[in-house]
Amino acid sequence: MSDWIVRLIEQSGYLGVAFLMFLETVFPPIPSEVIMSVAGVAAGQGKLSYALVVAAGTAGAMLGNILWYLAARALGIQRLEPIIRRWGRWITMSWTEVERAQRWFDEHGTFFVFLGRLLPTVRSLVSVPAGLLKMSFRRFMLASTFGTAAWTAILAGAGFKLGENYRDVDKVIGPAANAVLVVLVVGYVYRLWTHRNMPVGDDATKPDLTSL
Repeated sequence: MSDWIVRLIEQSGYLGVAFLMFLETVFPPIPSEVIMSVAGVAAGQGKLSYALVVAAGTAGAMLGNILWYLAARALGIQRLEPIIRRWGRWITMSWTEVERAQRWFDEHGTFFVFLGRLLPTVRSLVSVPAGLLKMSFRRFMLASTFGTAAWTAILAGAGFKLGENYRDVDKVIGPAANAVLVVLVVGYVYRLWTHRNMPVGDDATKPDLTSL
């Protein structure tokens, strides 16, 4: 995959970097580790400016982040309420937990989004809860821009330093991404077990008479 990324950046420069990072945000299997590392190599060779590489990568990724945020915000969490109430056991979330998460997000959402932009696997997904839970656009932009800029700067800096050995970046990021994925899977299985007795289907909408 890296060969066509190298060619596109060589031919299109900063525009190519921005376009690839936009695609990476919308279609996560395209690796930002390769895109920004290759751009960093070009900066190290004097073909591109390091600062403009970071700016182009951040701008492209932010365009994708905004797209996901607006789509999720247009959908809104309220439209998902029937699905959550009916399939909450498998989603591992009750509507009460959603309401609690919304209150938590109001207080801590900025840090959550910023940190999420620095985590492999997760970074392309954090726009969705931010949009669904209607985080303010200003806070979303602030946290996302700083987090995304830090991520692109780190990757471009690695490519700048490593030169043609930029593929070594994946030796570090790859295991980290796999570790995050394992944590997510284990977390889901744990929550699936703890939510095994949650009512499903029509029962989920019935009042709990035992508490009366």
